[in-house]
Amino acid sequence: MKRAALGLSLALLLAAGPVLAQVTETVRIAVPDLGVAMAGAVFRPPGEGPFPVVIYSHGRSGTEVERARTRPPVMQSHVRYWLDKGFAVVAPIRPGYGETGGADREDSGVRYDIFGNCWGPPGFGRAAAAARDAVLATLAWIRRQPWADASRIVLEGTSMGGLASIATAAVNPPGVMAYVNFAGGTGGDGSRAPGHSCGSADMQALMSIYGAMTHVPGLWLYAENDSYWGADWPRAWHRAFAAAGGAATFVMTDPVPGRDGHALLARGASLWRAHVDRFLELLGAPAPPPEP
Repeated sequence: MKRAALGLSLALLLAAGPVLAQVTETVRIAVPDLGVAMAGAVFRPPGEGPFPVVIYSHGRSGTEVERARTRPPVMQSHVRYWLDKGFAVVAPIRPGYGETGGADREDSGVRYDIFGNCWGPPGFGRAAAAARDAVLATLAWIRRQPWADASRIVLEGTSMGGLASIATAAVNPPGVMAYVNFAGGTGGDGSRAPGHSCGSADMQALMSIYGAMTHVPGLWLYAENDSYWGADWPRAWHRAFAAAGGAATFVMTDPVPGRDGHALLARGASLWRAHVDRFLELLGAPAPPPEP
């Protein structure tokens, strides 16, 4: 079989909380405009569905070697979080990363020298559009799945994936009811330029453009000790987005204990869980299924 040749598998895994087991499946998601198929993972609660769906967009690694190592999130806490609420999770590996491979289309052009100085004009809009196209291809794939409720889709992403979620929400795709942005942005380097990123004012201008376009409600979550952006620029980005008409709730959490705040999604569940709970309640998102 084709899937066997690709090394695809189907397995039952155990999870904590109300969901006792979920199906994990590796899939291929076509991006027709590029002629490539993204590798991806699907996590589903027990049952036939249709389930509301979360599209999880990963971040961007700083080097080609690290980007080649990008993998699906497996059973990180945020995947369990959504499964416990009755959502399926689809996690594509975008072109230029991991098993999907191909050209790096999300390079913003920003470079740092050894002193942390910025070089190269930022192409944030171009990079975000490339990531957005991968998310839109995933949306098209989800609409063809019998287990998916294509009218109840949430976008979620971290770092570059958060920016991808904002950029996708800005085109207001049918069926997308909300998005959650964790530490979204691009162009930062927490080691060479801690606390700020190249082109932060350009990112602010881009957020103003997105704010004028977006009708999908959003939740933006950043941590105070994010070494990539610092605490001030994310606030400025959100102010620009909101001033242009974008409806998004902004939350600056306490520092992630013992970790870089840029890892808020993976390492700071105790800081973001209640905020996402409240956001979903306001949206009228489906309640978790009853415990078996």
